[in-house]
Amino acid sequence: MNPKIKLIFLICLWAVSSSVPAQRLMSGKYSEETLREVLIPHADWIPFPKVADRTSWTAADRQIMQAYLDAANLQIGYEWPYIPATKSLLIHRTGDRDEYQRVSFEKRQVLGTMILAEIFENKGRFIDPIINGIWSICEESFWGVPAHLPKTDEYSGLMDVSKPFVDLFAAETATYLAWAHYFFGKQFDAVSPQINKRIKHETRIRIFEPLMGQHHGWMSANENGRAPNNWNPWIVSNWINSALLLVENTTERTALVYKALQVLDEFLDPYPEDGGCDEGPSYWGAAAASLYDNISLLNLASKDAFSYVFDDEKVKNMGRFIYRAQISDTYFLNFADADPQPKMSAAMIYRYGKDIEDPDMMRFGAYYREAHDGTLARFHYFRNFFELFIQDEYQQAEKGLPLPKDVWLKDIQVMVARDKAGSTNGFFVAAKGGHNDESHNHNDIGNFVVFYDGLPLLIDVGRGTYTRKTFGPERYSIWYNRSDYHNLPSINGQAQREGREFNASEVNYSAKNNTSSVSLDISGAYPEDTGVNAWKRTVSLTRGKRVVISDEYDLSKAESITQHVMTIYPPELTSPGSVSIPFKDKNGATRNFVLSYEANAMDVQIEKIPLVAPEDKGIMTKWGDTIYRINFVVNNPKRKGNLTFVLQ
Repeated sequence: MNPKIKLIFLICLWAVSSSVPAQRLMSGKYSEETLREVLIPHADWIPFPKVADRTSWTAADRQIMQAYLDAANLQIGYEWPYIPATKSLLIHRTGDRDEYQRVSFEKRQVLGTMILAEIFENKGRFIDPIINGIWSICEESFWGVPAHLPKTDEYSGLMDVSKPFVDLFAAETATYLAWAHYFFGKQFDAVSPQINKRIKHETRIRIFEPLMGQHHGWMSANENGRAPNNWNPWIVSNWINSALLLVENTTERTALVYKALQVLDEFLDPYPEDGGCDEGPSYWGAAAASLYDNISLLNLASKDAFSYVFDDEKVKNMGRFIYRAQISDTYFLNFADADPQPKMSAAMIYRYGKDIEDPDMMRFGAYYREAHDGTLARFHYFRNFFELFIQDEYQQAEKGLPLPKDVWLKDIQVMVARDKAGSTNGFFVAAKGGHNDESHNHNDIGNFVVFYDGLPLLIDVGRGTYTRKTFGPERYSIWYNRSDYHNLPSINGQAQREGREFNASEVNYSAKNNTSSVSLDISGAYPEDTGVNAWKRTVSLTRGKRVVISDEYDLSKAESITQHVMTIYPPELTSPGSVSIPFKDKNGATRNFVLSYEANAMDVQIEKIPLVAPEDKGIMTKWGDTIYRINFVVNNPKRKGNLTFVLQ
């Protein structure tokens, strides 16, 4: 095509796509005036039974409530800790965020447990401890965490209380206080009118006024065009929850909810149609799952006026992602910053599956049902109330794991393939394309993982412990965020770079006969001076037999090529052309897998990765001190060639 004609075509295409109206699925159905009529008035809204309604509370699951009471009895003498400034300063001084967060999160978990215990017991024993918790939290300078403060000398790890803004955990805090007020407002007034007044005052100045009066970065796409991540629906769910419970004025209450819906659409509109969560399954629980939380709360507040959202195919796919990204009962895909073994919010998943009428998702949620030990989930407090009232049905529900044979998420370019549908036996392979500006991004275009019998063989290391470096300019100085510590090549001494412009091209997926594969050109993920014209990678699974990684490349210069492979087992070069990986099966027995390569073309270097940095603590938690990198160094590289690796 003539370059000028091509340019005109692209401009026209951009203009057409830019003029396509947004979906506005959440905010487009009702105007603000209509929403005012749709929402149940504050005075009439009873989302869950009031404490005095003991008959209704008999429908709540007794075993779970007793577990909360047992836990609260151990905490009734809890001394609500003051959080000193020096703990907040740690994020600036050492990069540590855990010391502050450990205290802050614990206070809220204790408060939430005591609220549930007092609802169940209804004797007033926990009212004073709850008041102490509320007062202690209200006296904190910041309801969020220091890691979310601006990284400037103006802050240096301490909150500027004259400039309140809303992060994840400030919004979460409002939810705890809102439910305390809803259930025990009358008891608080009997002690002192200042308690409810303080809850409403602090929530207004810390949450509602900043949300309505200023733009927050998580509300919409960033300056590079990256769509909002899990922060958006997660914060909005707490925004809607606290507004519905605390704001009595109908006009103000409606305005808060309406703006929340508009912000929520900034997350939902650009979300991939395939429902793929580029943050991974462990963040799905605060992304798509938080969207579901929003819909659930809104339906509860409007006599199901938002149930139409569940008919949307994208919303259905967003739910299904959690089981489409599953490897085995304990392992899930962990591209980017995702956790390889995330904990499932089982009851919420079951409810989501029921609302989108997906039996597989319902069975999946029921599979992870377990007896409650009284440990309160750290976040998403309102989910606990929904869970309490579905147990009769939930405990009788059919359990099972869908484990689909093939999955292709075309929008986020993720392939999943396993030897047999519905089974973890044999090989599991996943590979990804996409781009290097995903939320929680790692530079990992073309990366793949291989599991066998549901256990890891070739891995994505994933993330370690979050520190100050994690979400700043030093992010890609952390080794596990870089492509040379993924199953990817270093080309002419270069690794992949971060940014939306570094992406995969010519992506093709195939699933036919006994083989599933994805091919993609990963050359666009490397900087221009790398000298790579094309690097076509194909990842394929031949069921019951082997996994093949085939690279065909074209370089303008050929100084060096090294293929990296990551595993949790100590590899051994057993003979030229064969690296043995001593895989451990579920019984602890060793089964050697052979990774074959072209012996005449490559030398092999094996290294154990030292885990010594503060960020590495999280790696040890997930994998142990067991990370190995196999480096296949190409001898006398040519400008054009092929590399093939076979695992069997």
